[in-house]
Amino acid sequence: MSDNPLAVAIAGLHFKNPVIPASGTFGYGLEFLPFLDLSRLGGFCTKGLSPQPLKGNPPPRIVETPAGMLNAIGLQNIGVRAFVAEKLPLLRAYDTRVIANVFGFSIEDFLEVVTTLNDAEGVAAYELNISCPNVKEGGTQFGNDPSLAARVTEAVKRVATRPVIVKLSPNAPSIVEVARAVERAGADAVSLINTFVGLAIDVYTHRPRLAFTTGGLSGPAIRPLAVRMVYEVSQVVSIPRIGMGGITNWMDALEFILAGATAVQLGTINYAEPRAALQIIEGLEAYCRARDTAIPALVGAFTPGSDG
Repeated sequence: MSDNPLAVAIAGLHFKNPVIPASGTFGYGLEFLPFLDLSRLGGFCTKGLSPQPLKGNPPPRIVETPAGMLNAIGLQNIGVRAFVAEKLPLLRAYDTRVIANVFGFSIEDFLEVVTTLNDAEGVAAYELNISCPNVKEGGTQFGNDPSLAARVTEAVKRVATRPVIVKLSPNAPSIVEVARAVERAGADAVSLINTFVGLAIDVYTHRPRLAFTTGGLSGPAIRPLAVRMVYEVSQVVSIPRIGMGGITNWMDALEFILAGATAVQLGTINYAEPRAALQIIEGLEAYCRARDTAIPALVGAFTPGSDG
């Protein structure tokens, strides 16, 4: 067994471990410094970055559910130029992979963000958010349509100087077809899944509990669905998969890896336990060392049942 059984490679990038906090749940990374050392993470995804700052949706924007949460933040962010000027210089002090999550209302927006980041030192890869359900334009209009998803991917790949990861929507008519389309368009990896569209109603006012009406459902409730989608996508694309959806501990993370994910992202759990990433890293390492194995050997090691 290697000295580091957790090391993985995605699109030519070395990650010291497969644990990556997800976009929208980890701020710009710096907010979590009171809780953990960013250098212990395999990497992390920034909040979605747009050409100009966005205020997001009006409140209320979060509703707790029995096994997770609904959110309709609306991609609030400081804008790509402020990120490059204010946040990125501070992040260079940490030995971790910074994955810039990129959002746009149009293909031109995606290109503007990526070209701005191309010259910025300290960004390892781009994650294209074509799957956010909480904005009226952009978002799922790209992620639900294989041809549009391919167009965005192809356009970004023409200008990107770093690997491009495409974040897939579970709300697409066929997430498998979208995965195939972005692979053909040149994506270096896919991450999945983003949130499911959900609705919560106030029974006393008969009004939605979120100002945006609907929101993205995340948390443990969606994990079996997410694991299944990672497995299905793993059967049809050869590019790496990064799995996410309701992970709360190392066993959850390992399910995604066995289903075919090279790495995992942590979302909702970051709100409940900001040190969860470290606990999951430690759990995965203990598992690998006890069995004299390594994460790359476990990727896709799931054996389906006789009718699977």
